[in-house]
Amino acid sequence: MSSASKVISREWLDWPFFEPRHRTIGQALDHFVGSGALDAIDHNDVDGACRKLVRAMGEAGLLGCAVASPDGDVATIDSRSICLSRESLAYADGLADFAFAMQGLGSGAIALGGSPELRNRVLPKVRAGEWLAAFALSEKQAGSDVAAMSCAARADGDSYVLDGEKTWISNGGIADVYTLFARTGEAPGARGISAFVVFPDDPGFSIADRIDVIAPHPLATLRFNACRIPASRRLGAPGGGFKIAMQTLDIFRASVAAAALGFARRAIDEAVSHARERRIFGSTLADLQLTQAALGEMATETDAAALLTYRAAWRRDVQKLPTTREAAMAKLAATETAQKVIDRAVQMFGGRGVRKGEIVESLYREIRALRIYEGATEVQKLIVARETLKPR
Repeated sequence: MSSASKVISREWLDWPFFEPRHRTIGQALDHFVGSGALDAIDHNDVDGACRKLVRAMGEAGLLGCAVASPDGDVATIDSRSICLSRESLAYADGLADFAFAMQGLGSGAIALGGSPELRNRVLPKVRAGEWLAAFALSEKQAGSDVAAMSCAARADGDSYVLDGEKTWISNGGIADVYTLFARTGEAPGARGISAFVVFPDDPGFSIADRIDVIAPHPLATLRFNACRIPASRRLGAPGGGFKIAMQTLDIFRASVAAAALGFARRAIDEAVSHARERRIFGSTLADLQLTQAALGEMATETDAAALLTYRAAWRRDVQKLPTTREAAMAKLAATETAQKVIDRAVQMFGGRGVRKGEIVESLYREIRALRIYEGATEVQKLIVARETLKPR
């Protein structure tokens, strides 16, 4: 195996996007990774691994970057801190990044639209790593086109009755709390969607199917069959669910790019370590100009994507400006760049690159989903184009 460390190097913290407190966060992440907290994770048991990871992150105080406190303003969540966390965790272990990100994504809507009672019931447990959170938005016919969702919530007295399915739900089957989006019909399309909190023991809620993917993560299809929940568990106003969903995704979209950066930087470090050690034609792989050219492109394109990523996060945190265009650019550039960088690293490893257990082989499987979830590459291109066409 390669000798590259699990702890990421962060020369880019000198960039003007960052403040001294971000170095402190980086040190906490390094301590967490270096403490061996990830070494005992069994990737053949993703359910158990995610629970252990979330508990360990909660005990280390890392989840406070992504999960609002019950009395806090979700708008104060620092995107740069989330991005730094995801980049560092993805560099070390893809499942660790996944576990961290879902705590924020799954609880963000509750912080945005939940009643004080709901916030006090859920957020401390998610923040402490005692509960796992999930974000249930996608359906079989409503992925990129959220307005096409058919899962419905019908008002009935002081309750709502849920019927339908959700699929590709991260943490599905193991979450302790689900943020659910369902059609309530106040208006056509996206304006007729509301948000709710569902617990796994609610009558009528079940796991229809567990989904296996090339990079194992807990995913499932959820089923609601006359699932009755109190009306007090609605988040925000009736018909306001789509807005809450988009506000939540806006907080975390740039962090998907940061996770891709973590994968890309790990691939570069693994490739450099391998190229220095691999003997070929009387010298090392690193001595070959073709190898040097590949590494030069990999490093340059990764830093370019990083600049886009942290610009988007800085724009939200410091300038308090919309980041729809900037976050879409960052996700588009970082995920596509990481795919290319990792593919080159696999090629540099030769036959070893496709052997199960090699880090670059794992990265090759991990990166593929990032080009799809939270807005596929094609959707990001449309978002950038739409924003570019607007009068400025």
